[in-house]
Amino acid sequence: MSNEPIVLAEALASFDALWSPRIVTRVNDYDVRIAKVRGEYLWHVHDDTDEFFLVLDGELDLSLREAGVERTVHLPKGAVFTVPRGTEHKPSSAEGAAILMFEPTGTLTVGDRHDEIPDYVDATTGHELG
Repeated sequence: MSNEPIVLAEALASFDALWSPRIVTRVNDYDVRIAKVRGEYLWHVHDDTDEFFLVLDGELDLSLREAGVERTVHLPKGAVFTVPRGTEHKPSSAEGAAILMFEPTGTLTVGDRHDEIPDYVDATTGHELG
């Protein structure tokens, strides 16, 4: 990790891959990850951890399945939302978005339980920036 300030716009400009998060820093035992997204991800669940989203650019929709009911939370640029642990969810962005996430180090992007992983999804615990 860098001991210098990280400009998020520069960090985002350093890669093009969609649905493939980069770790910009760590806070205690959490990764701070950024990603570029477009289209739909996959339904997945993180059984033991919440997942924090901040929309840096564009708009993100989070479809949630809670107690047998499906709903979608719309996040415009600058909005934050935390998906509670154990909640099945599917991020999507029709026009594309840049997002920042907080997750415990080692958390797999596709969660503990998930739909079939499409080829365009990078099932990873995050890539180092640069």
